[in-house]
Amino acid sequence: MAAKILDGKLAAAAVKSELVERIAALKAQGVTPGLATVLVGDDAPSHSYVKMKHQDAQGLGLASFERQLAAETTQEELDAVIDELNANPEVHGILVQIPLPKHLDEQAVLERIDPAKDADGLHPVNLGRLVLNVNGEIDSPLPCTPVGTIELMQRNGIELAGKHVVVVGRGITVGRALGLLLTRRAINATVTLTHTGTADLAAHLRQADVVISAVGVAHLIKAADLKPGAVVLDVGVSRERDETTGKSKLLGDIAPDVAEIAAWISPNPGGVGPMTRALLMSNVVQAAEAAQR
Repeated sequence: MAAKILDGKLAAAAVKSELVERIAALKAQGVTPGLATVLVGDDAPSHSYVKMKHQDAQGLGLASFERQLAAETTQEELDAVIDELNANPEVHGILVQIPLPKHLDEQAVLERIDPAKDADGLHPVNLGRLVLNVNGEIDSPLPCTPVGTIELMQRNGIELAGKHVVVVGRGITVGRALGLLLTRRAINATVTLTHTGTADLAAHLRQADVVISAVGVAHLIKAADLKPGAVVLDVGVSRERDETTGKSKLLGDIAPDVAEIAAWISPNPGGVGPMTRALLMSNVVQAAEAAQR
């Protein structure tokens, strides 16, 4: 059995297509949704990620505001940039690219962003609203990668109600938020959240209807760990250096042999990544709409 592919590029194109009319309606009111990014240092993958986000924004006709800062930037200097973007009415969504240089306090930076302009949905206020299940009532942004992961399945007709989903990794950007979203009544999945303290990961994986891995350990999950017919999504990212070429190769958490037994599998790259960026655009548009109310 060869797994069907969860094509993130195709699904992301559909999400962005649905945003076009909303963006046009905002522009008719004289409002252009604006995305601001803050990038500190010279991390090559971070520069690549930010570049792709602005390409997405420009492709949709959103305004782009880029702030690239030196690796030696102080906490006070970074705070001042965030304050400036918070105060700018043309900016509706702010994203600070993580990781930051080690001398900077990432949590303090995330908390300094205006919750209404939190494009990634990771501000403590917005995460608290996710816990309380009140985001939709007040147009609060949701974390992009977890929402993108779920939408990728739903847009391919995968039914999640009543299914057992095993999430590998408890990080705040993916794992913990996924557990909250998947157990909402509108989705009604049953979730097991596994992590480094889980005694027998394979035993949990073999019981799963859906496996979502987001730990960044290359080829952690293999075909032998899964039951046939599972839906498998690869959210983890790690890099391996090719000593011959000197270039780094992007690897996911899911081993290639999983495609032989899974019913569905998301490629990496080309799976959840494009959906994350599409949901980022959606959060910016939503914030611009909320600002007009």
